[in-house]
Amino acid sequence: MLARSTTWATLALLFSFAARAALAADTPADTPELPAAAPERERIAIIGTGNVGSALGRRWAAAGHDIIYGSRSPEAGRIQALLALTGPTAQAALPEEAVREADIVVLAIPWRVAEDTVQALGDLSGRVVIDPINPSLFTEGRVERGHPALGEALAALAPGADFVKTLNTTSYRNMLDPPADRSITVPLAGDDASAVARVARLVTQLGLTPRMIGPLYNARYLEAMGNLYIYVNVIQRPEVPLEYHF
Repeated sequence: MLARSTTWATLALLFSFAARAALAADTPADTPELPAAAPERERIAIIGTGNVGSALGRRWAAAGHDIIYGSRSPEAGRIQALLALTGPTAQAALPEEAVREADIVVLAIPWRVAEDTVQALGDLSGRVVIDPINPSLFTEGRVERGHPALGEALAALAPGADFVKTLNTTSYRNMLDPPADRSITVPLAGDDASAVARVARLVTQLGLTPRMIGPLYNARYLEAMGNLYIYVNVIQRPEVPLEYHF
């Protein structure tokens, strides 16, 4: 246990220093070491075509990755319009079909349907799964936690996959149009260092600064950060929005 904790702490420290050394590159040295077999061009299935899913698909397609959207209505006009915005190689299919050829799966879906959706996707073994979901309940001017640890619950439903919790602590607007100085920090939690490294590279390609915060157990704290982000920016609506910088 000590050796594992030391490894994560060392990687996180190196990651933090390196993130500030190469801000302008498309694939800077601010990620943990990528596995030798990691493809430069990822095949990414994005389950969900709302604000977050469409923003990620468009940006990652522009970075050279292959995007397939998982939708219950892949032939609908709205989805076809999204494909046109995403690029000539983008595709759409039913969710369970979209994940079959994917290396990475993104769960850009509402939290209330997340567990059922993961089960319906079938066997996700060998895939990296990005979880940007916030389990948020809105009650009388408050944002409550709708689930005590949704990220871990989803991972338990697909034990052969490597889950990474991230991208739930910022807005889809920042995914589409990030600040030029990469000043927004996006934390990542995951148990597999290689999977976290691949996702960190994708976060960097969005123009955001990834920061490892340890194992998937910490996803519950990212979900709390996400709810705080929503409370401040949606309910309080300050003149200067809350963003995380660390």
